[in-house]
Amino acid sequence: MPVPKHILNQIKAIIPPLNGSLHKGQSGRVGVLGGALDYTGAPFFASISALRIGADLSHVICSPTAAGAIKSYSPDLIVHPILREDQSPDQVKPTLDSLLSRLHVLIVGPGLGREDYMINYAKLAVNIAKEQGMYVVLDADALWMVGQDLSIIRGYRRAVLTPNVMEFKRLSENLKIDPNIPPEERAMHVSRALGGVTVLQKGASDIICTNTGEATKEQAQLNKISEGESTEERVVVDVPGGLKRCGGQGDILSGSVGTIMAWGKCFESGAFGDGSVPPSRIPLLAAVGGSMVTRTASRRAFGKHGRVTQDMIPEIGGAFAEIFGEGEKGWGAPTSEGKL
Repeated sequence: MPVPKHILNQIKAIIPPLNGSLHKGQSGRVGVLGGALDYTGAPFFASISALRIGADLSHVICSPTAAGAIKSYSPDLIVHPILREDQSPDQVKPTLDSLLSRLHVLIVGPGLGREDYMINYAKLAVNIAKEQGMYVVLDADALWMVGQDLSIIRGYRRAVLTPNVMEFKRLSENLKIDPNIPPEERAMHVSRALGGVTVLQKGASDIICTNTGEATKEQAQLNKISEGESTEERVVVDVPGGLKRCGGQGDILSGSVGTIMAWGKCFESGAFGDGSVPPSRIPLLAAVGGSMVTRTASRRAFGKHGRVTQDMIPEIGGAFAEIFGEGEKGWGAPTSEGKL
């Protein structure tokens, strides 16, 4: 089932042009909040994937116990070891508030863990992001956090949740979704129960569902509904992926989704583009685009190397070009000579 052409065209519309017209930061500033004592790989995968797909700057907001390892993985990442166990969220809030004000998207969950102090910082960051109107991606233990307190994200339509099979099952139970609902319809029920938050249900095929509120005239025509009617959308991404799922691929997905959301924020602010894509579309478009890139990178890496998530990282640029067309607006993966 191919992704509808109008959705692909809208994703392309919010991808920054590579023509020299933008300055540093106008192609997305991404933040990843996660990384505690035992978890340093996940925030690295999410943040480096953001750079590989095309973000200008990628920040990791983590515990001091994780910062040294994450810094050693790549000098391209900007690491902020501010989530200290011996401080309270109130003490860190001014620093976190200032940092998030400079970013376009916040990805919460990769390597977060479930220690109380990290969960409290994650809640604080999500609340700040909501106050600032940021786009948000919630993954991994951030989904566990949401399950404990659904009010954290309910009704915030600038968010994307990316649950795997077990995370989706747990979230569905927390929301009291009827288990007899057909599996392919459950993601939409979760989205409804969360007040229209976009849900990317990972699986053999990724199912993306959202409720975008009352339809404009254009949306009504596109979706064949009445103007003002509540619009629900469901997109299935079944482009071939790798034949083995291993830890870390979900982090690459969250980094990819987050980057496209950051582009959407830049597009929304007028950094580029013609404003033809309404902000309400950005979470769905980012979820679809991120899913397509991640699955394609997984397939390419599996075909060349086999089993390890780290092998996906060099394939992200090529996967992007394969999906969205090498050469369009200056996009594409570098050749062996380093030229586009």
